Order: sequence, then C-alpha cells, then structure tokens
Amino acid sequence: MKNQKEGKQCCPKFDPTSWDSKIFEWNNKKFIKDKVRTVFYMPIGFGRTMKRIITKVEKAGANTPEQLCLSDHTSKWNMDVYLAVDKEIAYAKNVTLSGKFLSKVYEGQFKDTEKWCDDFREYAKAQGFEIKKWYMWYTTCPKCAKKYGKNYTVIIAQI
Repeated sequence: MKNQKEGKQCCPKFDPTSWDSKIFEWNNKKFIKDKVRTVFYMPIGFGRTMKRIITKVEKAGANTPEQLCLSDHTSKWNMDVYLAVDKEIAYAKNVTLSGKFLSKVYEGQFKDTEKWCDDFREYAKAQGFEIKKWYMWYTTCPKCAKKYGKNYTVIIAQI
C-alpha cells in the first residue's frame, strides 16, 4: 500500500471491464476473514480493521490479488470482510470460497446502494440466476475514489 501522506494513492485504479456483468468460478479461492462493527450498516473502524489484516498479510510475505476485499453485511451491527490472499496467513482466520459467481459494477455514491442492490436482483433474475449469497466490493477508499473521480462498487453473488 502506498502512503497517502505523500500524495500517492493507496488503492490501485480500478478497471471495471474485468468485473462488469461477468460470470466466473472460484475453486477454493483463499481469503482471510475479519469483522467490522457497523451502526445501521455504516462501518465504524473499517480502516483500522484493514490495517490489522494487511499487516498480517505483509508479515506473511503474501499478496492480495487485485486487492479484492469482499464485504458481507451480516446485520445492522456487523460486517464481515474477506481479503483475497495468495496463501494461508498465520494468526488469521483463513477461509476459502468456491462456486459460480455473478458480478456487476456500479459507480456513484454509497447512498445509492439500495438502488444498486435492487438492480442487481433484477439483473440476476433476468440472467436466469438465483442469488445464494452476495458480497459488496468497495474497490477504493474514499480518498482514492475522490482522487480518481470514480467510486466503483462491485456486487458479487454466488449463484
């Protein structure tokens, strides 16, 4: 991760073409899992959680493919985060995801999340898919989104 204090982005510029309206399969794709407290779905301390898990990844000499970090809003008060890694990480909760997934990219302010979710439900249904489980991927932090001029969110659903 790059230092924002030096005026550099910590998040790579996101290319939506690789994720927009795609179907893909994961076979035991590696992630580490952590939790973020939320208040009515708004994350509290997300940056602190990310620093904690990224430190574990760096200490293990691992990489984070595409900096893919899935969020699973399990309640108004909790969000599980899954950071993709290229190997198991000591002292972290290692999990894998397998199956067929559908993704669609949205751009705009987070206040539009409900609208995006409604659209995604209809999109999946129109493609003939039933959503089993879904995740949100907030592709850049707010500072980098502002610098790039785009705030992309990807909805990824197991189908």
